Amino acid sequence: MRKAVLPAVIIITSILLIVRIFYLQVIDENLKLQSENNAIKKVFDFPERGYIYDRNGKLLVANQPSYDIMVVPREIKNIDTTEFCNLLHITKDYFIKKIEKANVYSPRLPSVFLSQLNKAEYAAFQEKERKFEGFYTQKRSLRDYQVKEGANIFGFITQVNEAILNKNKYYNSGDLIGKQGVEQEYEEILRGIKGVKYLLRDKHNKIIGPYKKGQFDTIAQQGKDLTLTIDHELQKYGTDLMINKRGGIVAIEPKTGEILALVSAPTYDPAMLVGRQRSKNYTALYNDSISKPLYDRGLQATYPPGSPFKIITGLIGLQEEVIDEQSTFYCNHGANFGRFMKCHCGLHTLQLNNGTYKSCNSYFGNAYKRTIEKYKDSYYSVDNWANHVKSFGLGQFLGTDMPIGAKGLVPTSKMYKKMYNGSPIRSSYIISNSIGQGEVLTSPIQLANMMAVVANQGYYYTPHIVKKIKGQPLDKKFTTKHYSTIDKQYFPPMIQGLADVYNVGTASTLKVEGLQICGKTGTAENKIRVAGKTYQLKDHSIFVAFAPKENPTIAIAVFIENGYWGSRWAGPIATLMVEKYVNGKITRKDLEDRMLNGSLLSEYEKIENIIFQRRVDPTRVQDSLNKVNVEISEAKKEEEEN
Repeated sequence: MRKAVLPAVIIITSILLIVRIFYLQVIDENLKLQSENNAIKKVFDFPERGYIYDRNGKLLVANQPSYDIMVVPREIKNIDTTEFCNLLHITKDYFIKKIEKANVYSPRLPSVFLSQLNKAEYAAFQEKERKFEGFYTQKRSLRDYQVKEGANIFGFITQVNEAILNKNKYYNSGDLIGKQGVEQEYEEILRGIKGVKYLLRDKHNKIIGPYKKGQFDTIAQQGKDLTLTIDHELQKYGTDLMINKRGGIVAIEPKTGEILALVSAPTYDPAMLVGRQRSKNYTALYNDSISKPLYDRGLQATYPPGSPFKIITGLIGLQEEVIDEQSTFYCNHGANFGRFMKCHCGLHTLQLNNGTYKSCNSYFGNAYKRTIEKYKDSYYSVDNWANHVKSFGLGQFLGTDMPIGAKGLVPTSKMYKKMYNGSPIRSSYIISNSIGQGEVLTSPIQLANMMAVVANQGYYYTPHIVKKIKGQPLDKKFTTKHYSTIDKQYFPPMIQGLADVYNVGTASTLKVEGLQICGKTGTAENKIRVAGKTYQLKDHSIFVAFAPKENPTIAIAVFIENGYWGSRWAGPIATLMVEKYVNGKITRKDLEDRMLNGSLLSEYEKIENIIFQRRVDPTRVQDSLNKVNVEISEAKKEEEEN
């Protein structure tokens, strides 16, 4: 038996080798093609990227022709460098630097020497192209933005770097690739497939015709079009409302999870990152470490959720049966939970409904206390509470079709065991979680999704930005329901409380005639630490809502950094966005004008002064001092509406 094994192995191996050699030499001519590379010029035909539309069919992103000057270092012969540089308006140092870089990549393969020439620049070079051996032009397609809003949604296209070249063999030096936004997330769909032509050269390096009669040539396939879930009119309106403010707006259609608006402020015109100035412009945007225009606050920024988190606190209390609609708690300007938690309500006896629309800290503090103290094992109680919270999409990546996002934070027993060295924890230690001022951190898109869960009375679809891909079905994960741990029966009383926020509560001044909106104001503490010192800044303004109350079509979350209290900035902006989308018009023009023209730049300047340790102009100090009385009255109002 052993004697037969060795001959068998030898025979089988020999057969496999013969078959492989036959395949490589006779059937597959790729190696032959590569060996003849010196006599063959490979020319790529780059397809147009797919167009991008909004949910209503409005064209958002198209294409425009562009031209790159390519160089093959080995083929450069006796060119007039001075004339070449003058023609392209570049320096000789730049010329030398680019040639050296191209040589490092490959002396035999083409590299981009100068990219994204416009038609005029291309025409001027084309006239004299024959004089510069080793250089040729390559036609490409650049983005042509039809709108100025949505840069954070679109992303941009840029040249591939060495890391991408090493990782993905599809790309060659100088190729363009999507970066950030849908351009990155849907790169393979939008880019299409580039075509290639193999041209035969003679001994003088002149093109004499197609190689093998073009049998290896391929045709370029245009990228597929995308239809976004975005309503551009709503996106534009939100962008206008956020001028001179910092923060994020996220609006979602509850029944589908489709993102209607994704606003981040400050923002920039996407056209800034197209053309020969794109590198300079990107550097300027990237280096703006204060305003951070490249930072998507709707997806990436995390904040304490403030009072909107009371919605979850109340729903968990109902689900755990530690409270019901008639459960009563007394508020004496706050309540003692081992330490005193202040409240703006004053002297009130509260139940779920008025506790919600008055945004009572005492009521929700007591509901949370009962939830944590329901089980003997405090750590089990914390994890039980955390699981409820996470079922709303908080404390985890939502899985959107955007390449960026933030997990946020929902504290668990693991975190608290570390904080308290494994000792049992009392509800009083973590009572701030009840009102969204503890360890909980959320992003605007997470809070918008939370409101979608409430609007749907218990479920949500993964938020997504693409509605339709031409010729291709949408990923099933965007059409799959995710259920919260809260039974449907507990949502109606909470929804009524949120409706009464507009009817008689903290947002009563914002109600829209004929439109039933359910919402919740919120304020989040805001501190920064610079050079070992902590500075108290103006609180963040927060508002969440959905509308109409019956059969909701929009759920929204608005965060305004340093915006004082919820009803001052975030509430009006959210209300205007909802009215704009549902009714198609604005009835309160005074409110609209105040939000469109309002500015928080003075607050942001204070932050810059702290960060850079600037001295404040004496006149400004005096101005600030003159506003003391106003500040005091505003603080009182904040307490009343928090």
